[in-house]
Amino acid sequence: MTDTDQELRRDRKPRRSARKRGFLLFLRDLLIIFVIAIVVSFVVKTFLIRSFFIPSESMRETLQVHDRIIVNQLIPELVPIERGDVVVFRDPGGWLPPAVPIEQNPIVASVDWLLSVVGLSAPDSNDHLIKRVIGLPGDHVVCCNALGQMSVNGVPLDESPYVTLPAGESTVSRDEFDETVPDGSLWVMGDNRYNSKDSRYNGDTPGRGFVPIDNVVGRAFVVSWPVAHWAWLDNYSGVFAGIPEGGE
Repeated sequence: MTDTDQELRRDRKPRRSARKRGFLLFLRDLLIIFVIAIVVSFVVKTFLIRSFFIPSESMRETLQVHDRIIVNQLIPELVPIERGDVVVFRDPGGWLPPAVPIEQNPIVASVDWLLSVVGLSAPDSNDHLIKRVIGLPGDHVVCCNALGQMSVNGVPLDESPYVTLPAGESTVSRDEFDETVPDGSLWVMGDNRYNSKDSRYNGDTPGRGFVPIDNVVGRAFVVSWPVAHWAWLDNYSGVFAGIPEGGE
């Protein structure tokens, strides 16, 4: 072996070692980025926004079954709830039937858990409900007048921009009601008025059909999936304009 060959061999060893160190550093950086992304996603999901899917038809046509929505969790802690907001809330008790455990193999369960940590999956969606806020604390909600409209604090509402009614129907609720919303609670209704088990039909539950504000997870503000259904969710503030505060 010539001196030149020996020098080439000595040269190759440091190069291989440098490449190995470079690859290990790349893996380390990749792992750090992954961990930071998980932590940031967890913080965002826990305190700012999270994803839910729609399990029922109670909000059709605004929301379709299996739509995925993004919820602003700053409401109601930092931003007050307004009439017309579409809110996600925990079952106040008795609104939902007992949950049936979903059997998953360990791999699917692990993936679902990881996705839920970063807010891309919502395995607890079936434990929550989504409706539109109609009445705030102190509001007097009544249905229906001669035109089939509901009123809040004496002001009739034109809910045509969002309410879905069966063909031939013009009355916004199949059943009449006359309620005053207690402090710390909400009166909520589904947009699919003749197919929604909302505040009207939970009067025999512990909360008498009212939803404690403390149970509100947040306000839904966008449909994120499927892409064909992408849309901002309006609270139709114009529908509720001019309503005096409850109790006035």
